[in-house]
Amino acid sequence: MTFDQVNSKMIEATVRPGQTLYCLRGAMLAYRGEVSFTPTSTGAQGVGGMIGRRLAGESVPLMKAEGDGTVMFGHAGRHVHLIQITGDTLHVEADRLLVFEDSLQQGTMFMGSQGGVRGMIRGQVTGQGLFTTTLTGHGWCGVLAHGGVIELPVQPGRSIHVDPQAYVAHRGQIDNRIGANVGWRDVIGRGSGEAFQLELSGTGTVYVQASEEKL
Repeated sequence: MTFDQVNSKMIEATVRPGQTLYCLRGAMLAYRGEVSFTPTSTGAQGVGGMIGRRLAGESVPLMKAEGDGTVMFGHAGRHVHLIQITGDTLHVEADRLLVFEDSLQQGTMFMGSQGGVRGMIRGQVTGQGLFTTTLTGHGWCGVLAHGGVIELPVQPGRSIHVDPQAYVAHRGQIDNRIGANVGWRDVIGRGSGEAFQLELSGTGTVYVQASEEKL
């Protein structure tokens, strides 16, 4: 299966017999060939993963694309960023997942396990909950963002601080925690919303959007 970037807000995927694409419901823009679309909530991980995602509050309506042809995907005019997963795990907010291959196993991870109470604070600050969606294996996925995405390497001893609303995803052996940065604007009641920062440390990559706007 192949993905091509049509422009910054659209991608085209090739679907072949015996392969399945999972996409955000309503994200199909156009297609060529004999392709069928079926609503689903299970993704590539089956019923067990579906139950786990619902308990985690990470359940997002999906659609299966199967057949023989090409499909163009996009959603609400947002930027689309393609990511290749090569045997590792990508952590991404469920509502940012535009499309992914069935060769990737979808699951959930409790963010509170990465820092205990700090993980709970992260859920409160970002409004994204205490869980995040994971994609593991070999394959491609497309994620949504405002204003495009940049990939920032995370190296030992050189942590990266990210505005929680600008965070899109991360991969690798990365620990995350919430830190406070109270400046003079916060003291006088003119906070910019940046009093909290998401600190990522370890080894890997963090994906950041060029906006503080939530999806």
